[in-house]
Amino acid sequence: MTDLLVKLYNLPEVKPALAAMAEKEIVVRRPMASEKNLVTGWVQPLFGEGWASECEVAFARQPIACIIAASGGRMLGFACYDSTCRNFFGPIGIDPAFRHKGLGRIVLLATLHEMAQAGYAYAIIGGVGPMAFFEKWVGAFPIPGSTPGIYHPPIKKV
Repeated sequence: MTDLLVKLYNLPEVKPALAAMAEKEIVVRRPMASEKNLVTGWVQPLFGEGWASECEVAFARQPIACIIAASGGRMLGFACYDSTCRNFFGPIGIDPAFRHKGLGRIVLLATLHEMAQAGYAYAIIGGVGPMAFFEKWVGAFPIPGSTPGIYHPPIKKV
């Protein structure tokens, strides 16, 4: 799968979208260290051990390199950065019951804005599946020659 590049200095504003989510009682924020097991425990059954592992790496960063969306104490989505490699965005996942409601776009934007505030000018989105989503919302574009990229076939339990 192809890697994408995003210009972090040219992102759409996120504050109005965050305010709109807050009106729906959905909070998008950086989780606390004490929430690591709750977040990774939510990620693992929905998205697998690999993404849960990447989420754990994000929690090992300081500041925590993860953004979550929650409502009433219930996890709705997450995104990480600097997990697979420095300057890589992802993974990102939204609860299937809350997809197609704009939440993925807001979690994406909030996370990319965090990367920009950390000093990155660009972000790499590695091994992208839904390319059109990233192209539409943040102007991401393919990096020539990035297939297969850094991702190798995972080791397996025997």
